[in-house]
Amino acid sequence: MRAPRQTSSSETVTQKLVLERFAPEETFKTKVYAALKHAIINMDIYGTREPTWIDERQLSEKLGVSRTPVREAVAMLEQEGFVKSLPRRGIMVLKKTKNEVVEMIQAWAALESMAVRLAIQRATDPEIAELRTLFRAFGEAHRPSDHAAEYSSANLAFHQTLIGLSRSQLLVEMTDNLLLHVRGIRQMTIGRDDRASRSIVDHLNIIEALERRDTVAAEQLSRDHTLGLAAYVDQHADIFE
Repeated sequence: MRAPRQTSSSETVTQKLVLERFAPEETFKTKVYAALKHAIINMDIYGTREPTWIDERQLSEKLGVSRTPVREAVAMLEQEGFVKSLPRRGIMVLKKTKNEVVEMIQAWAALESMAVRLAIQRATDPEIAELRTLFRAFGEAHRPSDHAAEYSSANLAFHQTLIGLSRSQLLVEMTDNLLLHVRGIRQMTIGRDDRASRSIVDHLNIIEALERRDTVAAEQLSRDHTLGLAAYVDQHADIFE
């Protein structure tokens, strides 16, 4: 009877290796997709009641690529709900209904409260302190309500910075997909009903909780602040008229 074949040590090691394929080089499609998504996220589509259109030919010319990767990138963005291609009309950036926006803001509240928890664990004291610099220009002599556009920029920077302090790339990516709509609604509402004055108080309270490393308070303050925006949008349908 033949003895069992002995397996060499080199064969044993090879059998246990778990190999992954090399990541393919970035294609024109993924580069165009990233550039176009970034541009769309930074659009102010809720600043006008008219639909926002983007032109395939202009995109091709500005990016210096053929129309094929542009069409492929647009198809990816269409699957994600950012745009819609309409035959013989072009590519329309999609706005959301009031109920959809409310749900997006509620989702942002949940994601940002988790980001706050992670920021307390991972961010340094100087990084947290840097949040205060966003509002340093505002005070009695320079009231947020009197400088709504300026405050709106600081407001958006605050929320994006909070997400970034989590050190979670997944949270950054998930909120990026909400940013186009949440950002636009924040810009539209910040100058209404003296919301800016209340907003800066909320932000400073969140920063104080972060500085104390008070996770429970920071999470609650962050969540309540953003859910307040959701409730305001829910009560003011005229924003979407």
